[in-house]
Amino acid sequence: MRTLVIGDIHGGLKGLTQLLDTAEVTIEDTLIFVGDYVDGWSESAQVIQYLINLSKTNNCVFIKGNHDVWCEDWLRTGEGDSVWLEHGGKATVESYFGFSDEEKKQHLYFFNDMSFYHIDDENRLFIHAGFTSEEGVEKEYNFRNFYFDRTLWESAINKNAIDKRFSNYKEIYIGHTPTINLYVDKPMNAVNVWNIDTGAAFTGKLSAIDIDTKDIFQSDTLKDLYPNEMGRNKL
Repeated sequence: MRTLVIGDIHGGLKGLTQLLDTAEVTIEDTLIFVGDYVDGWSESAQVIQYLINLSKTNNCVFIKGNHDVWCEDWLRTGEGDSVWLEHGGKATVESYFGFSDEEKKQHLYFFNDMSFYHIDDENRLFIHAGFTSEEGVEKEYNFRNFYFDRTLWESAINKNAIDKRFSNYKEIYIGHTPTINLYVDKPMNAVNVWNIDTGAAFTGKLSAIDIDTKDIFQSDTLKDLYPNEMGRNKL
């Protein structure tokens, strides 16, 4: 029995299935996803359907990322945010061609059921981006920070000793800010924060980490799995 945290997928179903095979995931494993399942590669709708099916066999925790908020809004209203469409949303819309209204409704329910964060029995926090309250996520004044904040990670990599946010939790697992921005292609640890987003949307790999052993598992780079696509070309 393991608990694996999985980084931002961004429509890369081939990377996800390869990663789960590489990690030799079984039905006894708990899987925690830190968000951004869609936008980038061509199989966003297929990723969501795969995850819905996966949740029937595995204990899964799905955290909501900023791209998931945008996609959820589109599924609900039929209107796509212009920023979203320019940052991978167009590929997501195209991936839904051929999906029935009932299937889209099922996906909308799936997004709606996602949490903005998860805290386990050992006081480990799992969140897409971060938070700003020194007292922790329960005291956060703006829930948008859960999926947009980058200051937590910036403070961690700068080893800001006076930042009180770190002391609220044993460990914090995030995505949202690709480690390849720092020329690192594996999950990174700074203070007690683990960043699992290794840039699968761009030129990186999809990654997972065992939270107990810290063993790392990775797919091939997504651009090699989708050689005829560009993925997301904007951060």
